[in-house]
Amino acid sequence: MLEMLKRHWPEYLMEAAGLGIFMISACVFVVIVEHPASPVRQAISDPPLRRMLIGLAMGLTAIGIIYSPWGKQSGAHINPSVTLSFLRLGKVKVWDALFYTIAQFAGAIAGVLAAGMALGASIAHPSVNYATTVPGSSGLGVAFLAELVISFGLMLVVLAVLPTLCAWHALQGCSPASWLRPISPWRRRCLG
Repeated sequence: MLEMLKRHWPEYLMEAAGLGIFMISACVFVVIVEHPASPVRQAISDPPLRRMLIGLAMGLTAIGIIYSPWGKQSGAHINPSVTLSFLRLGKVKVWDALFYTIAQFAGAIAGVLAAGMALGASIAHPSVNYATTVPGSSGLGVAFLAELVISFGLMLVVLAVLPTLCAWHALQGCSPASWLRPISPWRRRCLG
């Protein structure tokens, strides 16, 4: 355990920073697009279009993190479910997965705290709600099923489809982002 920590602590910190940056970006873009005082919210009255803009922004953020030098070095999991998938597939060791996951949670918390300090009360407004996604009127079961389908599709593309297509291998980091953009309005209807 300690040997793993000594050897890979830079990657754990890079993973924390990646998820922290992702959460800062999420908070900033949701405030820009969804806060009632925002000119963007006032200019775009269509909620699915606003959610699509947030999905596009987050997809571009993910691409930036994945292709950054830190993302390339750490593997840019930026999500505990990806880390756990890699653990299950034998691509990471148990202690690495544990430290990656701890770093990801720490990075996410630090990112939201930093965004909160920078954005002030606007991040807590009910229309922003710290950029959280909560189940919609369809209920928790539908939200869970939607997340399951979305996550399955994402992991299928990343782990099964793209590695078999040599020409597409260089675009592997872009595929999760391209998956987010078209499903963003649908996801929001199911999840809230």
